[in-house]
Amino acid sequence: MEILFPGRHHVLTRFQARYLRDLGGDTIIWPVTSANHQNTKRNPVPFDRREAAIERFSIAEGLRSLVIPVFDTAPTDRFAEVTLKTVEAATGRRPDPAGCVVACSTPEVAAMYAELGFRIAPVEAGEPDPQPERPWDVLLMLADGDERWRDLAHPATLDVFDRYGLDTLVSTVVNDPVVGDEGGLTTTRDYRVYAEAFEESAARKWTAVRDHVRPGRIVDIGCGAGAVLALADGEPALRESDLIGVEVARHLYEECVHRKAQGGFRNPNVYFYCRNVLGGAVFPARSIDTTLTFALTHEIWSYGSGRASIRRFAEAIFEHTVPGGVWINSDVCGPDDPGRTVRLTLRTDDGLNPAEPRKDLEELQRDAVSAYVSGLSTRARLDQFAVDFKFPLPYTALDGGAVDMPLGAAMDYLTRKDYADNWLSEAHEQFCGLSYADWVALLTDVGFEVAPASHAWRNDWIVDNRIAPVASLDGLDWPVTHALLVARRPVNT
Repeated sequence: MEILFPGRHHVLTRFQARYLRDLGGDTIIWPVTSANHQNTKRNPVPFDRREAAIERFSIAEGLRSLVIPVFDTAPTDRFAEVTLKTVEAATGRRPDPAGCVVACSTPEVAAMYAELGFRIAPVEAGEPDPQPERPWDVLLMLADGDERWRDLAHPATLDVFDRYGLDTLVSTVVNDPVVGDEGGLTTTRDYRVYAEAFEESAARKWTAVRDHVRPGRIVDIGCGAGAVLALADGEPALRESDLIGVEVARHLYEECVHRKAQGGFRNPNVYFYCRNVLGGAVFPARSIDTTLTFALTHEIWSYGSGRASIRRFAEAIFEHTVPGGVWINSDVCGPDDPGRTVRLTLRTDDGLNPAEPRKDLEELQRDAVSAYVSGLSTRARLDQFAVDFKFPLPYTALDGGAVDMPLGAAMDYLTRKDYADNWLSEAHEQFCGLSYADWVALLTDVGFEVAPASHAWRNDWIVDNRIAPVASLDGLDWPVTHALLVARRPVNT
């Protein structure tokens, strides 16, 4: 008899060992689901570590096992069929209900296998109350700092976790206040659109910073799909440098790994890490020559705790920068006087003007949100943005499409109003949290020297093509929208 034991298998337990021994069977087939996921709240442990623990578990318990990786799938009532086909593709043989029992404690999943004719062994679900802790319960105990998890976990899991420091990884990922269940900053972001935008802008970004890059260990934090590092890879002056990418979003990190695997880099010293920089230090002290950040710090401001998170981030970069090293930060920037009240006049004839903004966009599919927002006039879109924006957006409505509002709030709306495809994601982010003067003061206070090459600037393409045709700012020119900051750690620090 065979035992099919599907699951994510992040933790193996002593109960599972006793149960499987008592159940008997010649071979245990372990379809490890979500095998392509790691560093997420739902799947914190990489597949290779899970597989290593299963193999040690099998040797220790005298069990013959087959470990089959099953890639994550969207929710489907055909999950059991997908898993069986994956096993067949990997082994050349499909488990037969006549000679195979399915060990599964999740009733909804067990029912799918039962419909296909398999007998079900309910594992923890079949035990009398109080039922044994399930593997996910044990993992959450670990994340909560409850040392009882070590009494419940099988020695094979303890060995792998201890050798690879997985207890720290699991605790960090599960307790991360920023990263979602699937390893991204927000569930509303279309990462395909996001990655394409980064690819298109990579050459411009690299041109703006290449003269300030110090060779050595170069890290791009928030590297997206690795487009800027690919351009750095082509620089003869950097051929001896290490190129390191750090990306929190699992979707983009996987693109980086794929790019490297496909030969997208000539330099052999290219490395990628899936990390959240808000979770603590990523690199040792005084180990990085150049840190690059593009369109990142406004996300740290937005998804963290505003200025406090930016300061912690700046302090962490200062700490990991070698004396004489540099942090080059290119991002959006607030106007010099963000609290100044201005009169903004917006077009009302370029779309619909509903009586009230909708309050239910978060309940809709992304395409439906995009279609609705795209159909609004510029003035009506402001009302909708005020509902969805996760930050204060004060304004006083006047006649003729005019409003009185703080300049910073006005620019937050005007620089975001055209992102209908990622409307709810953009509404989670504040562009104008810090002015250029705020940045200079913060960096200086942390200990950096702000190089003369640093400057605030206005993206005239955005002004000419997206803002000026539909909005006017009475009595004022359009303010700066971006900043380039070249911050050096003094040599004598």
